[in-house]
Amino acid sequence: MTKLVHAPVLLKEVLENLIVNPNGIYVDGTFGRGGHASEILQRLGPRGRLLALDKDWQAVQAATEMSVFSDKRFSIKQGSFAMLQKYLVEDGSFGKVSGILLDLGVSSPQLDDPQRGFSFSQDGPLDMRMDHSHGMDAATWINSAEQNEIQRVIKEYGEERDAFRIARAIVQEREKNEILSTGQLAAAIIKVRPKRHYENKHPATRSFQAIRIFINHELEDLQEVLPQCVEALTVGGRLSVISFHSLEDRIVKRFIAKNSSYDLPIDLPIAQTLTLPRLGRIGRAVKASQRELTNNPRARSAILRVAEKLE
Repeated sequence: MTKLVHAPVLLKEVLENLIVNPNGIYVDGTFGRGGHASEILQRLGPRGRLLALDKDWQAVQAATEMSVFSDKRFSIKQGSFAMLQKYLVEDGSFGKVSGILLDLGVSSPQLDDPQRGFSFSQDGPLDMRMDHSHGMDAATWINSAEQNEIQRVIKEYGEERDAFRIARAIVQEREKNEILSTGQLAAAIIKVRPKRHYENKHPATRSFQAIRIFINHELEDLQEVLPQCVEALTVGGRLSVISFHSLEDRIVKRFIAKNSSYDLPIDLPIAQTLTLPRLGRIGRAVKASQRELTNNPRARSAILRVAEKLE
């Protein structure tokens, strides 16, 4: 029987802000290994429901093997949360959802399994896809992309100041040997940026993160799902998003701000009720406490933002 092996970040804060109606319909758009989902389910009433989504087939398989998710109030689908509206329309719950959670981090099992290709500390095939059945894997891209494209991805998605040197090193390395493993890629990066130049972070961290975000279209999916979330929620429903990357958090922050304010000129002859914001920000951005960081260092970059649908 599969056990929960992923420590959910900001769990207490998520539960306090998300569950406004125990008998409502909830969506966990990033099931992972069920850390948040199992706790949400425990707090739902007899008429409550939880629909989970995940791109990763292994996550869906794990859910079927955990007794906590044999609950009739729970269901799960494999797919991107960018398809949220489609899934909820099929379910008959679009516009009726009381809460949506998006945890944008990579789950611990994905990071810890070298076969998934996310880890720079353990050698494995250079894949990085959340869904192995779709899209180009990281090895194919790394060995075929132009140097300036690799530089752009690493700089734009990884905010890596040494993107040019890293991209050049990757191209030079693949000219000698095709880069097929995470170990090869990490070694090429380390040659350019030795570990001594980084204090508490592996020199390949930003580059690996950038390539993963690019391969999985993570920012594009996030931009697609946020408007869908607003439409999916019932009035008073909550949207909770946990970001781990500044680019993700910036998208979420700006989306909530845009939908929480008046963006029409005040002199337009439009009734005030037609210009009311659709979202209300709930509190400030929340980060992990020192106690949580001690128990789960991977929560160090997590930021939770919460908004409520107003109309």
